[in-house]
Amino acid sequence: MAGLMIILLLCSSSSPGKTSLQSDLNEMVSKFDGRAGIYVYCPAKKVEIGINADTLFPTASMIKVPILCTLWDQVASGTLNPDTVVRFYPDSIGYPWKGEDALGRFSPGEDISLRRLMSHMITFSDNHASLYLQDLAGSGNRVNRWLEQNGFEHTRVNSRTEGRTADYTRYGWGQTTPREMASLLWSIRMEKLYPPAVSEAIYRHLTCIYWIGVALSQIPPTVQTASKYGAVDRSKSEVVLVNAPHGDYVFCVITKNQKDTIWSYNNEGYRLIRSVSARLWKYFEPGMPYTPPAVIGNL
Repeated sequence: MAGLMIILLLCSSSSPGKTSLQSDLNEMVSKFDGRAGIYVYCPAKKVEIGINADTLFPTASMIKVPILCTLWDQVASGTLNPDTVVRFYPDSIGYPWKGEDALGRFSPGEDISLRRLMSHMITFSDNHASLYLQDLAGSGNRVNRWLEQNGFEHTRVNSRTEGRTADYTRYGWGQTTPREMASLLWSIRMEKLYPPAVSEAIYRHLTCIYWIGVALSQIPPTVQTASKYGAVDRSKSEVVLVNAPHGDYVFCVITKNQKDTIWSYNNEGYRLIRSVSARLWKYFEPGMPYTPPAVIGNL
């Protein structure tokens, strides 16, 4: 288990409840067999907590959020129309059909709108759609320029991106920190990056998530969340912005170098993310207790 780098930034004097929250999150990370990072921000409760929050981790599918943002940046500038219909050629992206990738089943030349491709990329985390849209966004370098221009120093696309072979070998498709990924969702929610109509369009994509078995499973289904989940063999991750009754809060949990590489509901990385999500809900909304029902299926 790696040592912790803990950043505790409380915008007001500490309270027993905050101290207990910090202690619980620290203990979760210290017991994890691998390396884990957490970032939590809730201005309504004047709480900001980071544990390895500025450490680089693999993004896995969370990198699809910056790809989405780069596409909508072009919509905002008038150079791209989300309702444009393109002919999708699955073989052209050189990515084999896998599992849940619905677009891998398309016949060559089928028509699909950019908006629908974006929905597949975010809602179902479809890799075919994501790689196709990365190309349509203007390459990984274009996405990385957008990130740099908007103050995201550490978050980058590595896959199919010139000059990033070494980073790809180390981190996979993309890399980020828990703080930056959470900050990206917060910036979208606060309309800091785009005009309101574009901000809302992006946010609506992020509230329509198929994968509900990890962090989202610990939050009442009647509460809206915006999120993105990611997973590879030795890394599990999720970033979530909760539109909670007493104030929005955002958190990101990422792991790497996990010993547990089994793809199952009880993977240690998934258990960590669920534990963090449950603890945060209990802290931020103590008057609205929630106990998830028995698991049906896997994720």
